[in-house]
Amino acid sequence: MKTTRFFHLMSLMALITIGTSFWVVPSVWAEASTEGKKGLLAFGSQPPDFSLPDVVTGKNVRRDDFKDAKAFLVVILCRHCPYVKHIRPDLVKFGKEYAGKGLAIVGISANDPVAYAEDGPESLKDMAISEGFTFPVLFDGTQEVAKAYTAVATPDFLLFDKDRKLVYRGQYDDARPGNAVPVTGKDLRAAVDAVLAGKPVSADQKHAIGCSVKWKK
Repeated sequence: MKTTRFFHLMSLMALITIGTSFWVVPSVWAEASTEGKKGLLAFGSQPPDFSLPDVVTGKNVRRDDFKDAKAFLVVILCRHCPYVKHIRPDLVKFGKEYAGKGLAIVGISANDPVAYAEDGPESLKDMAISEGFTFPVLFDGTQEVAKAYTAVATPDFLLFDKDRKLVYRGQYDDARPGNAVPVTGKDLRAAVDAVLAGKPVSADQKHAIGCSVKWKK
């Protein structure tokens, strides 16, 4: 076991240092998964209420601002996480594509900005503007909303149907940094399309994998 760990460490060092460039590799990320986590928001649950500031406008956005939408999607995200960065351009396209189809989307970032400055409100504002987000990105400074949604990883996706029952919680698709799988959002798209068509969402759902939520100490 010690030998295996030694060679694993040496492999990491070789990947991290290439010439004078330094790379962060998946094995050293604070990786988290919703798989096997107890106490997650149960399927069929209503979305917990919230009133959080939009990082771009500064105005508070409430859950009930979207009560007339056919479907409601909460995206747990941040700025610094490599998993989020990997899908972010496609996620922006996804938001634009579904904007006129009855899907309401909000992004919620709750990471501790003291420990991760990139995930602070001003940095998130820069991200939202520069990337062209069409849905609001909200900052959960107390982390209470993230806890209510039982946030575990970034990114994570919680989809609620027209009756505001949780019907999907899982990954965007199979793409991960470094695995060469194209980013398409196929898993989330299938769930959203089903809800918008008034059809049941498949129970075959893959758990989200990403960076752990950075809770305040």
